Amino acid sequence: MKLQQYSDQDLVKLYLDGEESVLEELLRRHKSKIYTSIYLLVKDQYLAEDIFQDAFIKVINTLRSGRYNEEGKFLPWVMRIAHNLVIDYFRKEKRAPIITSADGTDVLNLLQIHEESAEERMLREQTHVDLRAMIHLLPEEQKEVLIMRHYADLSFKDIADLTDVSINTALGRMRYALSNLRKMMKVKEVTTRNS
Repeated sequence: MKLQQYSDQDLVKLYLDGEESVLEELLRRHKSKIYTSIYLLVKDQYLAEDIFQDAFIKVINTLRSGRYNEEGKFLPWVMRIAHNLVIDYFRKEKRAPIITSADGTDVLNLLQIHEESAEERMLREQTHVDLRAMIHLLPEEQKEVLIMRHYADLSFKDIADLTDVSINTALGRMRYALSNLRKMMKVKEVTTRNS
């Protein structure tokens, strides 16, 4: 059978029906785009290969367990898995994203670098924890653009290409993400003051 003629959805169905060889075609078809999107985020060939392999292991495990239900959206689903693995990697590495405010100030480095007291260090660390928690509350598209821009330092053009949206959409998502973070920070500030 000529696998190139089948859609991703058909190949997934064949795989689920026990035709293991079709996985190779899915891999061949999408490896370049998935690997490139990972590499652009981590900027390390070996790390990108590791994350790519982890992504496909997760894909295989999900397919085998019968939990796959992204009908007709195989590539975006795999890309989401890969991006989540990249985000997990950055989280494990404890690389804090650089979030800039409207005036260009790094929100995470608002405190001056100096010999800080234990109290100041605890406050700074809590601020980082709070900000990461707030980032997780953002809608998925906003969180994705924010992380790609600030964790991976990607241009808005690269982000637009990777997420299959226009540059204006990517910019809009970033604007909404920062706006939402500011609102959450104000709510936290008011809540903290009133408690």
